[in-house]
Amino acid sequence: MAKVVNQVRTLRFLAGEMTQAELGEKIGLTRQTIAAIEQGKYSPSLEAAFRIAQVFGKPLEEVFSWEE
Repeated sequence: MAKVVNQVRTLRFLAGEMTQAELGEKIGLTRQTIAAIEQGKYSPSLEAAFRIAQVFGKPLEEVFSWEE
């Protein structure tokens, strides 16, 4: 089964060990939602995905990818 995978946890670590709560605050999501996204239990909305990528200054496809 194909799924969306992401680099959010890695990017947070590289951004000065940003916490899930800090990222959530920047984009208007809860810490719990960020945790679920990182674990692959929840796919963010397109808007949230773009906001996450923008926080890290990365193109969307460097943060989220489709794995078959």
